[in-house]
Amino acid sequence: MKISAANTDFKELNELIKAAGNDVLISNCCGQRYIGSGLRDKVITIEGTPGNALGAYLDGATIKVKGNVQDAVGDTMNAGKIIVYGNAGDALGYAMRGGCIYVRGDAGYRTGIHMKQYKDKKPVIVVGGKVGSFLGEYLAGGLIIILGIGSSDLPIGDFTGTGMHGGKMYIRTDKELANLPKQVVTRLTTKEDMDEIMPYLTEFCNIFNLNAEEIAKDNFYVLTPNAKNPYKQLYTAN
Repeated sequence: MKISAANTDFKELNELIKAAGNDVLISNCCGQRYIGSGLRDKVITIEGTPGNALGAYLDGATIKVKGNVQDAVGDTMNAGKIIVYGNAGDALGYAMRGGCIYVRGDAGYRTGIHMKQYKDKKPVIVVGGKVGSFLGEYLAGGLIIILGIGSSDLPIGDFTGTGMHGGKMYIRTDKELANLPKQVVTRLTTKEDMDEIMPYLTEFCNIFNLNAEEIAKDNFYVLTPNAKNPYKQLYTAN
């Protein structure tokens, strides 16, 4: 079903989406919020720029955006997939607890903040370009993969992993990772590390017509929590 979002407020647009069939094409999207919130069993393709909280509480649907997205994409997402062919704003995947988000371009500040994992629910974010500061802030679970494609600089900002106490972050770069918080340990990836992320890297590259094997040959670092300096020490006197 085709829906034009022109001159349509976010409440009306979301009612139209819920009433539509399983395959929805939205054209002329311009800032409408909460598109796809809580949905399952739908494939939504968006032409234009959706507003904040795209796919919030997503529970199995697939959302494809043929452009850029704003803040809080995939907020508290539970399952499903969000594919962005452009760039993303701040707080991408906030409190995400399942599913995958793939962004071809860059993402803003606080990507993956408060992501968490429970049993087989493992959220994954892959960003093709670079991200802003506070990547993986308070990360409690899941995987974040930053590829730095098209950037000669370090593809992460300041304060990466602040308060990190679970999960892993993979950073593709030949630059040294310096000034990381004490809660974070970094090392070069092993074969086992790369085996963990290859399914997601392969899917990302298949979507955006890139070469996964060539990208995987490059230098990757993996960031994990520092058990000797746990997050809880931020709140204790000892």
